[in-house]
Amino acid sequence: MSCDLRYRVSPADPHAHLFDILIEIEGLSVPRLVLAMPAWIPGSYMIRDFARNVVMFEVTDASGTPLAVVKRDKQTWTCPVTPGRMHVRYRVYAWELGVRSAHLDATHAAFNGANLLMRVQGCEDVPCVLDLPAPSEPGTTAWRVATSLLPVTIDARGFGSYQAENYADLIDHPVEIGVFDEGSFRVAGVPHRIALSGRHHGEMKRLEEDLARICAEHVALFGTLPLDRYLFLITAVGEGYGGLEHRYSTSLLCAREDLPHRADQGRSDGYIRLLGLCSHEYFHLWNVKRICPEALLRADLSQEAHTRTLWAFEGITSYYDDLALVRSGRIEVKTYLGLCATAITRFLRTPGRQLQTLAESSFDTWTKFYKQDENAPNAIVSYYLKGAIVALVLDLTIRAGTRDIRSLDDVMRELWQRHGCTGLGVGERAIEAIAGEVSGLDLEAFFNRALDETEDFELAQPLRHVGIAMRLRPGKGARDLGGFVERFEPVQSRLTLDIRLRPGTNDAILQHVIQGGAGERAGLAPGDQVVAVDGLRANSENVERLIERAASASGVLLHLFRRDELLQIRVAPLPARPDTCELAFMESLPEWETDPQIERRIEARAKWLASLV
Repeated sequence: MSCDLRYRVSPADPHAHLFDILIEIEGLSVPRLVLAMPAWIPGSYMIRDFARNVVMFEVTDASGTPLAVVKRDKQTWTCPVTPGRMHVRYRVYAWELGVRSAHLDATHAAFNGANLLMRVQGCEDVPCVLDLPAPSEPGTTAWRVATSLLPVTIDARGFGSYQAENYADLIDHPVEIGVFDEGSFRVAGVPHRIALSGRHHGEMKRLEEDLARICAEHVALFGTLPLDRYLFLITAVGEGYGGLEHRYSTSLLCAREDLPHRADQGRSDGYIRLLGLCSHEYFHLWNVKRICPEALLRADLSQEAHTRTLWAFEGITSYYDDLALVRSGRIEVKTYLGLCATAITRFLRTPGRQLQTLAESSFDTWTKFYKQDENAPNAIVSYYLKGAIVALVLDLTIRAGTRDIRSLDDVMRELWQRHGCTGLGVGERAIEAIAGEVSGLDLEAFFNRALDETEDFELAQPLRHVGIAMRLRPGKGARDLGGFVERFEPVQSRLTLDIRLRPGTNDAILQHVIQGGAGERAGLAPGDQVVAVDGLRANSENVERLIERAASASGVLLHLFRRDELLQIRVAPLPARPDTCELAFMESLPEWETDPQIERRIEARAKWLASLV
């Protein structure tokens, strides 16, 4: 079907957080007009029902006469088609600040197309125009537009008309309208921009330099940069973290303290986390946005699109995000290994890994991963986290099995050639087959165990190929996530209830009670607020220490509130499990001094972590 299609988005009432949307349609050759709002946004696999934010809807014909509109379901409207230009007008409430949403107030306007722009049934493949008129409200004279959409006719501030290839392209370019700081750099000759919103004291020059190096590593990996522009849309807030990938841009949310500051001596943990997030979303411009699973290639945004492959599209991306930081020299090798150890610790502290397979985690993301509750650690495993660890082990397994001739890098390049360059969707088992073909190794047993079974797989042996020793020890507390160490020092096992506290509060409120732990056995439950341990007042800072010190043969007496009822529960703490990972260089440990292969292992490590640029 061909038709003339034009959208206009205006911040109608910033104080009421309302966008006005106008769709002008002409040339439809069907008897009825059907419009639908997406139920989810690509890249975030949960039904969000964006139509719930539509607060007014009407359609008029060329003369301005209202047409009879029927709402067919929760997100679909229909009416008769009339000659001439039809006008669809509606308003959308926008008060969710995030990378998947729309937000409007007196300080800025921001939106993802999936939140505001309805699909015209039958015209999904038709080119269209998006008009962004300059707002006239007081205080908006300094507002500008940041988006990766292709401009048609715009003014110096970016207001005007933009072109989209089709509906999928239209909703794949987030838009920021307001006051923001700008930065820029080039990678492979392609201009990259940064639009940084929110109050902050970040140093743009350092961010530009670091992102340029990280992006260059990803380009070197794939051998090509398949675009002519790229935009990092970053919003700084008090506390926040998240990102969403797009073909020509990414939308990011970060804590303002995570931005680099000119007074910083090095890269803070928060800034490293931000760089890893930027790296992750940039890698997605290849892996998922162009190397795309068949199930998501032309997914119906009105309902779930299930696939078992998210472990690769998110997990492999999660592996390469931090790997690019060390390859680009943004972090030291020891820092990178510390991040690996922390990831392994987080994985081992997830009892759900023994219940849900990695393939199941990918498939059930719509109802489990994106809708987590207080029992989530006991019931599910993250395909981001386990997927990244599987990617690490897969990479090291291929390197060891081919004497470092092949690696996961080669697998990704082959995926790019077969699927990214051709636009062909990736089948449900294609990645496993390509990995075996590229490496020349029989990886069937590896993938069966990693993807379709729940037993823990071997981690220490693959790491030894690159001269990394691994050990598991009891944690010293919930905040002890292991890391890189120079030596493996003795650690005495502490007594614990195996509980996780709710963050962001001084009260000792239980967020998770870990399956099989002493707390669960004694009857503790999520939401319980521990107020005293053996008669001493408890809070989030001291409750673990009080429990450990008060432990005796008779157990520990807890006073806690469950809802508004005061309870007394006697608990017998148990020794902490050996679930905390430490990594060290083998050459620095006495037990490996006589290893005849140590020089080869060090060489393999250097090749693994070397820059590709």
